[in-house]
Amino acid sequence: MDGLQIVSKLDAHQIAKAVALIEAISLHDGLSPISEHVFLHLRHGGDDESLHFLLSKNNELIGYAHLDVTDKVEGPITEIALSPDHRQQTVGTELINEIIGATTSGDLRMWAHGDQSVAGIWAQEMGFRHIRTLWQMRRSLLAPLPPAVFSDDVVLRTFLPGQDDQEWVAINALAFAHHGEQGDWTIEDLHQRMDEPWFSIPGFFVAEDRDTKKMLGFHWTKIHGLIDEPGRDNHVHDAIGEVYVVGVDPNLQGKGLGKALTLAGLHHLRSRGLSQCMLYVDATNTSAIKLYEALGFARWDADVMYRHEVAI
Repeated sequence: MDGLQIVSKLDAHQIAKAVALIEAISLHDGLSPISEHVFLHLRHGGDDESLHFLLSKNNELIGYAHLDVTDKVEGPITEIALSPDHRQQTVGTELINEIIGATTSGDLRMWAHGDQSVAGIWAQEMGFRHIRTLWQMRRSLLAPLPPAVFSDDVVLRTFLPGQDDQEWVAINALAFAHHGEQGDWTIEDLHQRMDEPWFSIPGFFVAEDRDTKKMLGFHWTKIHGLIDEPGRDNHVHDAIGEVYVVGVDPNLQGKGLGKALTLAGLHHLRSRGLSQCMLYVDATNTSAIKLYEALGFARWDADVMYRHEVAI
């Protein structure tokens, strides 16, 4: 069906088309137009409080957008994926206008993945203003890595599915109490990611107190682009590791546990034969940026959030 469809729940056919479009854009641009969080919701059909915009032409899906209206404080937020073959036309502007029209007040936030992304260019042309920047940082894993040094009262082990789930969600909430996107994760959010093909228990580290066994912090690593299954081609040369999320009990911050956990994960990623590692960090988190720069990371790219507000 040509034209624009707006739905709250996607069927299997719509999911397949949207996933194929996003994967094609990712291959063309070298980065995904959609965040992991949105992509996971998309693959599971969405939820009752989100809207999906499907723009088709000649029976081909050329545009997809996700509108999340669950944040009653900051307001609705959208992410847009548009086929490279249709970016010079007016369809992007039309799609953004439709999304703005679907909000209650016309106020809208939008993520543009990649500092010079097409979505970001449209946003500025349509009166959106820049409100937030998320840095992507990278470092070579071929360069020297300091050892991961833990105090004698700390034990490093891997995550135990079914045993650590609740405690991990609790410490994640504490560690990211002021960062709702991460700190609001539920058991369901954890399990969705554990069901993803990239999930690897050997790359999910937990630091615990040697005596009490209390979880003190964690480092969850991720590998992008790795296929390592019998009978399938391996693409390790295309893969890149990620410091997916590092969290530490706030009462222990400043004692070097975050640095030790980060290094433990980096050594693991290097042991997998990877040559590069990446991470995301808010541009305002200067303490984390300072730590990552000290560990050899440098800014590579950025995701930018914009806001469109209706004048009163």
